[in-house]
Amino acid sequence: MINRLIRAIAGFFIIVSVLLAMYVNQNWLWFTIFVGANLLQSSFTKWCLMEDILRKVLKIKD
Repeated sequence: MINRLIRAIAGFFIIVSVLLAMYVNQNWLWFTIFVGANLLQSSFTKWCLMEDILRKVLKIKD
């Protein structure tokens, strides 16, 4: 469940930031890069900040 939520949130953030870059300001692409970099680092380190946040908010234990 957590992995699906993380993918959905990341996809939403990427789509929104690209749309903001197209229609508001190109600097929103930095947010897209940030999300992508976090996904990449989590694949190597097995640690994801969004996972920690969701576990606390949803009160899910390991």
